[in-house]
Amino acid sequence: MKNTFKNAFISTIPVLAGYIFLGIAFGLLMNSKGFGLPLVLCMSVFIFAGSMQFVAVDLISGNPASLITVALTTIMVNARHLFYGISMIDRYKNAGARKPYLIFALTDETYSLVCNGYKGEKEGEYDYYFFVSILDHIYWITGSFLGALLGELLPFTIVGIDFSLTALFVTVFCDQWLTSSSHFAAIVGVFSAILCLLIFGPDKFLIPTMLLILLLISLGKFIRRKKND
Repeated sequence: MKNTFKNAFISTIPVLAGYIFLGIAFGLLMNSKGFGLPLVLCMSVFIFAGSMQFVAVDLISGNPASLITVALTTIMVNARHLFYGISMIDRYKNAGARKPYLIFALTDETYSLVCNGYKGEKEGEYDYYFFVSILDHIYWITGSFLGALLGELLPFTIVGIDFSLTALFVTVFCDQWLTSSSHFAAIVGVFSAILCLLIFGPDKFLIPTMLLILLLISLGKFIRRKKND
């Protein structure tokens, strides 16, 4: 198990670098809206949804949005996790007691690492997935804590700080492109996003993009299976 934890930690080092700074950005943003350390920690521990947490700052500050608006916004922002979950059904089906937490902690970056697979001994597979998930969670909580604390102690300007989330997504995409033997999924994702952005506009393109990605990747798998048969 010690080697499994070591492998998980090494795999999550890029996420560590991203989550610490992204978490700090979230903590600072929350502090700038008048929210203190306890709420920042509660959101990072129990919600743990980076992009949605940034969106939630505006939803709960100023004139708070209605519960229906919050629910619909959450579904739209995190719709991609529906497809993440579908693709993890077989991989997590024998995870045992770890399964609920693995499902809860399946962020974009954790999903990326899990999809790269486990290269060690078979009996350590689910321990590896668990360690990757909980380490990423700890990184995010730590970054959020530091951001909220810095916001309390030091004056900060937050202009442009929300771009850090976009920067992290670009970094994850580049890492997958460099390490993956097949670029089909990446190309499908970029093509689908651009096409749906042009058709539906920046406010409504996310869900159509996810549906198109699911359709094209499923079609690609079907064609490859037919060729192999």
